[in-house]
Amino acid sequence: MSAGNCWSGSKATGSCNFPSRVNGAGEVREGRMDLGHKGDPTPVAGAARECEPLELALVEGPAESRRWREQMERYHYLGCRVPFGAHLRYWVRNRDRELACLLWTSPAWKMQARDVWIGWTDEPRRHNLQLIVNNGRFLMLPWVQVKGLASKILALSARQTPRDWEIRYGCRPLLLETLVDPTRFRGTCYRAANWIYIGQTAGRGRMDREHQAHGQAVKDIYVYPLVPDARQRLRGSLTR
Repeated sequence: MSAGNCWSGSKATGSCNFPSRVNGAGEVREGRMDLGHKGDPTPVAGAARECEPLELALVEGPAESRRWREQMERYHYLGCRVPFGAHLRYWVRNRDRELACLLWTSPAWKMQARDVWIGWTDEPRRHNLQLIVNNGRFLMLPWVQVKGLASKILALSARQTPRDWEIRYGCRPLLLETLVDPTRFRGTCYRAANWIYIGQTAGRGRMDREHQAHGQAVKDIYVYPLVPDARQRLRGSLTR
């Protein structure tokens, strides 16, 4: 799933402590790493319950960061993009077994379907965009073939990521979003985890404020409200 991909094989306001973006795209594509050949771990199969308890562990330190990027570069069809600005990277583990990698980033600046679903005009979007977090990558490692595991990971992420984001950046998200390439994926794990399909992108880059990057792939948009009144609070001039 493209930007929010479960793939196997603005100006911040208020008190959020976001780092500054370096460029308009919000991320930079690294050159592909020379990873060499490494044997894959023992295959993981069976029932999803056999992979519990699940742990979401933040990627910390240069060695962990490099290894996370290597997995993304080797196994994700979009490769590894290093995000500028606010982001969190995770390992998903069951005890000492690594099962998946996740990336959460700042949200897309403007998406018509999302903004209509929320009921946004420019001013509330500018003030409250910081209260959305984007699932920019979801990689199930290719030796993990467990039906239903991806949706369990998404459910755990919806519980843990808002707390970690608030600790890191001083701001509690109200909504999660992701983009799925419908030519490759059907969004099954997101639907199974109760994410809501709300429409499609206009075929521009997610941070294309100047409307210059026409012709990019159209993506399906899914969202996950973290509180029952997420839309009302995102429309408001003041958030709680």
